[in-house]
Amino acid sequence: MPRVQVGRYELNYLDEGQGTPVVFIHGLAGDLSAWTPQMQALKSRYRVISFDNRGAGKSTQINEPISTRDMARDTIGLMEALDVGRAHIVGRSMGGAIALHIALERPDLVGSLVLCASFAKLDPLGARVLHNMREVLEWRGNWADHARHSVQNFVSAAYFNREREQIARIEQLIGSEARLPACYVWQNWACQEHDTLNRLSEIKAPTLIMAGAQDPICSPTCTAWMSERLPNSRTVMFEGCSHFFLMEDALKFMSELESWLAVH
Repeated sequence: MPRVQVGRYELNYLDEGQGTPVVFIHGLAGDLSAWTPQMQALKSRYRVISFDNRGAGKSTQINEPISTRDMARDTIGLMEALDVGRAHIVGRSMGGAIALHIALERPDLVGSLVLCASFAKLDPLGARVLHNMREVLEWRGNWADHARHSVQNFVSAAYFNREREQIARIEQLIGSEARLPACYVWQNWACQEHDTLNRLSEIKAPTLIMAGAQDPICSPTCTAWMSERLPNSRTVMFEGCSHFFLMEDALKFMSELESWLAVH
């Protein structure tokens, strides 16, 4: 895969298709492969771009403090390097927090926002869940243990009990040893420190908010905070789903995403 230099860091990315650009930003536990189904579905009609955040996947991994604003500026640098002008920005979990900073710092780059299981600020429950997942990794020093203790936070009870093979695949993804534990720890802290609540009224871009009704990480409380403060937003709840509603109800998610992109 190609890489682009942004400041001191190399960002690994995919750039496929032609048309209106759609930039996908993955979450704390993932890498660009989190967007593979969406990239495949949309590349015949859009220019679709996904990448590994600094500290994840095949991008530069360094043991150093980081913020969601830092990662937003990385994304802006990537867009500029790839000559991407106004684009739809689709962020998942931490990726949505990053997208909010992009909309605040460079509104000229944002045609619309799509925030999936995301937050402008974590509520106490979400902060506790992230804190606990980070502590497991720090205490055990083992990605497999971290995955085993974390996976139930990402899906609903019904999905966990029903889709055993898929749960095993999720654990393998979360437990990948390709990432420096320190990078996860710093980005976990970045999520807990992220707070753009008081600035959401400044964001004028059309915004689609999607959330799982049973999500403990980015809960309905977090979702309501964004819905109430983003002036040009629409909210879709996925009943019976949790943080990974994109996987739990993939057909509804793709329908909502494709309809949004077509209209905007």
